[in-house]
Amino acid sequence: MPGSDSSDEFNDDVFIVDVDSIQAHGVGAADITKLKTNGFYTVASVHGATRKTLLKIRGFSEVKVEKIKDAINKCLPSASGFITAMELSHQRKRVVRISTGSKQFDAILGGGFQSMSISEVFGEFRCGKTQLSHTMSVVAQLPKEMGGADGKVAYIDTEGTFRPERIAQIAERFGVDADSARENIAYARALNSEHQLELLNTLSKEFTGGEYRLLIIDSIMNCFRVDYCGRGELADRQQKLNQFLMKLAHMAEEFNVCVLMVSGFHHRGGCQSHAKIDKSSPE
Repeated sequence: MPGSDSSDEFNDDVFIVDVDSIQAHGVGAADITKLKTNGFYTVASVHGATRKTLLKIRGFSEVKVEKIKDAINKCLPSASGFITAMELSHQRKRVVRISTGSKQFDAILGGGFQSMSISEVFGEFRCGKTQLSHTMSVVAQLPKEMGGADGKVAYIDTEGTFRPERIAQIAERFGVDADSARENIAYARALNSEHQLELLNTLSKEFTGGEYRLLIIDSIMNCFRVDYCGRGELADRQQKLNQFLMKLAHMAEEFNVCVLMVSGFHHRGGCQSHAKIDKSSPE
């Protein structure tokens, strides 16, 4: 279970660099605090942010942003943009595969859902998407030899369908203490699309400890569909959704977590809810 001694394979300390480290390269403590307030807790997260984004932080001028970027380049070995294929291969050894709880499903996925990536489960209403999410919330906590990742789980619920009592039932099936299983799941109810993004920023701080291995969002489109509905708002919705997906991708790679998104189908007057970026409708 999470909290036990981790193997070297799960040790991400060398890859997760706290943003405080840029203070040694001339960036003031006050500016670092501002970065954290805006959701930037690691060197990699600042490196991945555009200058335009950093300039939106109160008190940040172009000169200050360039100074921060220079400090980031000194702290991050890969800041130049290029690493060798061998170095990438070494980083990819961190990837963990989390079982779905079904041998047949695992065989299709090549062993289960993998970390450092985003997986999307979509389908019609009541086809088992949320049930899979609940199962994954328990399996991810199991030791590696049992198909788990020995990590904690973060669960963003946009539809109010998460049930702690269901977690207890699934934990019993896998021989896990129900209270312990629920204690290792960080749950949040997203109220709107803006809140959904704010929750990601909050998780960025939590993920720096390297204890989390799975992030579930059930469902990815619900808040966006409500906040941006109608053909006139499709462009704005897609832009915000793309920003959210990009943030997810960065977090998955930086913190070595598996991101599992749930999507449903809603064909109503331009409000197609499927989260694929190319907006193509499923057959």
